[in-house]
Amino acid sequence: MITEQQQSLHQTLPGNTIRLADRKVYSDSFLPFYREGMDLVEEAASYLDGDGREESRGLSNEAAALYASESMRLTSRLMQIASWLLLQRAARNGEMSRAQVTAEKNKLRLNTPSAEQNAAGWSEMPDRFVDLIEHSLRLQERVRKTDQEVYGELLSFRPPVQQNPVSQQLVLLKTAFGAS
Repeated sequence: MITEQQQSLHQTLPGNTIRLADRKVYSDSFLPFYREGMDLVEEAASYLDGDGREESRGLSNEAAALYASESMRLTSRLMQIASWLLLQRAARNGEMSRAQVTAEKNKLRLNTPSAEQNAAGWSEMPDRFVDLIEHSLRLQERVRKTDQEVYGELLSFRPPVQQNPVSQQLVLLKTAFGAS
């Protein structure tokens, strides 16, 4: 059952039609999605700290470097997914307003890529590690689609702000030497 506070968070369309995507987040159908994401975070952490550490010791140097970079990508991807899920849970539980959730979710970057399967060393990756990567990529895509359905925008596909490296260095120098 949706509370009045949750109902006020729903975006309505003309004719007081409630968006079905909002129901996905504010109804009990969100719980399996949330649980899947959190379980994957726990499973990946357990694997990387245990079996994954052992399995990576036998990799060639090239594959070990790929494993290390993919581990970081996997961890980053899962932390962003978990953050999004926690924000939706907070909104669902009435702990945050839609505006607060929108402001916080705009800080997330749900576009963490993975190396291509034809990358040097990929064929040596442990099967369970590859399964975790593939599952996280599928889940990331589902989160992005759900976010677009609920909030009406593609999350995290805004191009990064490009700053002039020379200007950045000048600012650092001015700061360091107290120049104005």
